[in-house]
Amino acid sequence: MPPQPRAALAGRELEMLTWTWCIPALPLAGFLVLAVFGGRFPRGATAAVGAGSVGLSFAAAAAASVLFILAPPAGGFSSYVLWQWINAGGFSPSLSFTIDALSVVMILVVTGVGFLIHLYSTRFMADEEGYSRFFAYMNLFVGSMLILVMASNLLLLYLGWEGVGLCSFLLIGFWYKDPENGRSARKAFIVTRIGDVSLAIGLFILATTLGTLDVKEIAQKATASWQVGSSLAVAVAALLLGGAVGKSAQLPLQTWLPDAMAGPSPVSALIHAATMVTAGVYLIARTNALFSLAPAVQMAVGIIGAAGVLVAGLSALTQRNIKRVLAYSTMSQLGYMFLALGIGAWSGAIFHLVTHAFFKSLLFLGAGVVILAVNHEHDIYAMGGIARKSPFTFWMFLIAAFTLASIPPTTAGFSSKDLILTLAWQSGGAGRVFCALGLAGVFITSVYIFRLVFIVFAGSPRAPASASAHGHAAGRDGTQAGAVMGIPLAILAVLCLAGGFLALPRDLGGSPYILRFLQTALPAGAIPEAPARTEWILQLISEAASLLGIPVAWLVYRRGRSSVPAPAAGVAHYLQNGWGFDWLYDRLFVRSFVWLARINTRDVVDRIFDGVGGLFMLLSRAFRWTQNGRVRWYAAGLAAGAVLIVAAVVLL
Repeated sequence: MPPQPRAALAGRELEMLTWTWCIPALPLAGFLVLAVFGGRFPRGATAAVGAGSVGLSFAAAAAASVLFILAPPAGGFSSYVLWQWINAGGFSPSLSFTIDALSVVMILVVTGVGFLIHLYSTRFMADEEGYSRFFAYMNLFVGSMLILVMASNLLLLYLGWEGVGLCSFLLIGFWYKDPENGRSARKAFIVTRIGDVSLAIGLFILATTLGTLDVKEIAQKATASWQVGSSLAVAVAALLLGGAVGKSAQLPLQTWLPDAMAGPSPVSALIHAATMVTAGVYLIARTNALFSLAPAVQMAVGIIGAAGVLVAGLSALTQRNIKRVLAYSTMSQLGYMFLALGIGAWSGAIFHLVTHAFFKSLLFLGAGVVILAVNHEHDIYAMGGIARKSPFTFWMFLIAAFTLASIPPTTAGFSSKDLILTLAWQSGGAGRVFCALGLAGVFITSVYIFRLVFIVFAGSPRAPASASAHGHAAGRDGTQAGAVMGIPLAILAVLCLAGGFLALPRDLGGSPYILRFLQTALPAGAIPEAPARTEWILQLISEAASLLGIPVAWLVYRRGRSSVPAPAAGVAHYLQNGWGFDWLYDRLFVRSFVWLARINTRDVVDRIFDGVGGLFMLLSRAFRWTQNGRVRWYAAGLAAGAVLIVAAVVLL
């Protein structure tokens, strides 16, 4: 179904258009209201605009999704042109949105989880300066992400892509008075720029070679014009992968994500769960036709993902900062999504994206309650005994930990991760290596998350509980999550437990509902269906790996840090510092750039413009004597000029 002007729409299509443009417009309207008038609003009104606009956006997304599901359009998608954006030299991208199965899933995740995070933030940030500024940034973040996932063309997608990059800088550095927070924000902005430039170059090549940036047209023209493995297909796919690697914090551009923990906990939840870091996964899934034409690049996607699962998982094992544990966990889980994309399990990657949004946002929001409970302490070794003081938070966090660790039988993480590992095994070849690495990642994930649970929630308290400084987020005992913060936790916990039923394994009586739905927008792939016996064996191995991680984590917790031998301590320090990537990049790029900048303090290029400026200064001084205020000199000058003009006319 080609895009249609609004005048040509009628009935259900017009209703769908109305809901469609409201989805990104409402958060963006909330941003404008708060940016202009937020400083004059009381905090209650600011919270109502900030959280309410995203809540209304979720309602609009739900309405559009219901209309789409009840009456699927021909071809499986509908595109709605709001207005013509550019028309130059035959290149005419429009400001238009597409509603298909993939965008339906994404808008429900972004607005649904985003609303819960906003609701939580109304209390978490209640005593902070810049309350309206915080919600203005958050609304712009959600609006930009919605533009990204709904865009019909890659130019509009790039607008949303840059929007979430800008908002990540603003939110990571929200507490800008601390220089370290500003450094972390700049690092995130600069590192992701590398990927953004790569993506932009890829879009230039697509626009010049195919004459369009419309997603559907690109898939059709690229498939018709390019051979599998052609140089253009490989170049474009590699450039798009560069953009995805930067935004989704995968190797080798992953270094910004742990430092992004400088922002408030709701920001970490929004960046890590439903928005920015999933943009790279979405980009690859949306442009799957290009990656299918470049098998080498698609294999690179799988390799990057499998490596990320282990590299980030092992780093998470050694972290002391509660939010950095979860940050490395995000990188590891995104690795599973890249692994799935690399084998062509497009729908499986998106399913894990959905379940990851549930359990990771719950983990970050639960961590926020814990941090408030211990007077903003982030060191897990300074915590302890939280389970007795805050049983509700403990149970919510435990449910999220079970889901992350893929504890069977019905947690959402178990269903999505089991699906990816089964599909990887069935794809054969390198897929079986990916499956083995993924199973190792299951064990590592279980160890690091339950290490965190035991250290933070078990034992005796090692830090004073929050009494009054942050009482807005506390219950009667000073550590329990209040109702406004507790409701989002409870809803996310239910989603963690029930989300697995979206594609529960067959041997547990389930059916792949979400996979069938997504396959109307994504290719089903050529991976054969696993025999029941193979699926059962892989599940058994995965379950054993996840369950074995719990007692291992308990032993690690009971042994404590003092019993770690010196060689192991050295390795732990290496892993704690992210495998030395920051150290390497600092010496290869940062220090080299600073050295060159110091050498070139008096910029050679600046000398050219300084010379031009000096020349005009000399000319101005030369002509200054003519403005001496003496009328006789002015009259003589006019006479001399007249004589010269007459002489020129006569002689020439």
